[in-house]
Amino acid sequence: MNAPLSFPVQVPDAATVARMAPELDDDERESLRARAKRLLKERDAVLVAHYYTHPDLQILADETGGHVADSLDMARFSHEHSASTVVVCGVRFMGETAKILNPEKRVLVPEMQATCSLDLGCPAAAFSDLCDEYPDRTVVVYANTSAAVKARADWMVTSTIALDIIGHLKDRGEKILWAPDRFLGDYIQRKTGADMLMWQGSCIVHEAFKADALERLLAREPGAAVLVHPESPPAVIALAHVVGSTSALIKAVQELPNDTFIIATDRGIFHKMHEMAPHKKLLEAPTAGEGATCESCAHCP
Repeated sequence: MNAPLSFPVQVPDAATVARMAPELDDDERESLRARAKRLLKERDAVLVAHYYTHPDLQILADETGGHVADSLDMARFSHEHSASTVVVCGVRFMGETAKILNPEKRVLVPEMQATCSLDLGCPAAAFSDLCDEYPDRTVVVYANTSAAVKARADWMVTSTIALDIIGHLKDRGEKILWAPDRFLGDYIQRKTGADMLMWQGSCIVHEAFKADALERLLAREPGAAVLVHPESPPAVIALAHVVGSTSALIKAVQELPNDTFIIATDRGIFHKMHEMAPHKKLLEAPTAGEGATCESCAHCP
């Protein structure tokens, strides 16, 4: 069952991103790294970075006693750390999540224009109006939402616990209003059989992966395991060997016997995967359909 609302999302193109974050030479990079380390120490701050951020930021977090993780674990680490200031290298809702768990701390987001299509595509006012239209439904939202949307929900879930929570609510006879990702919602509904009304949002990265191109890549790499997020389209999920959270996909690269993996999520995850399993071959899942001019947009923009 689908909700009638969806909102167009605009994100910066690759050229705009390049202007905002120009490439650095080795001397510039080292100078900035040294300055960041000094300021983190002087300001009693800790750096937490998402798996999808640039490798330079992930390395800086690790080298300064910070943490590289998914959004919820970033916030948990910030709560447990003694620093009075938390620097969140991630998108805006991740900073909000960190602040929710750390109300007494100063939380800084270096780039407020770093946003998430799921967050942008689910405006709080419109979502609240939809909730008012269906007062009989239990409101469950994915973690990739604004603090204002979370505040309107009865439950907030990560992809790791979504199946268990929705299954529990179904067993209690509750009908669900789900937001924002329709593909993750569809995956959960197919697995649990729950009665779910879906907000029509999607992740622009995961939505782009194409099953036909993935099948062709699998034909060229027959021993590869396909790892996907449940936010991917159903046809892509159907080809997956592992469907799971970011942390689950990293664990799969470490533990599965395959030598080659096709990764259907943001390319930033490759840094941690290479770090944890340096001998494994990692390939980007293709997004190009027939006649397309590129092979994958997992790292674009």
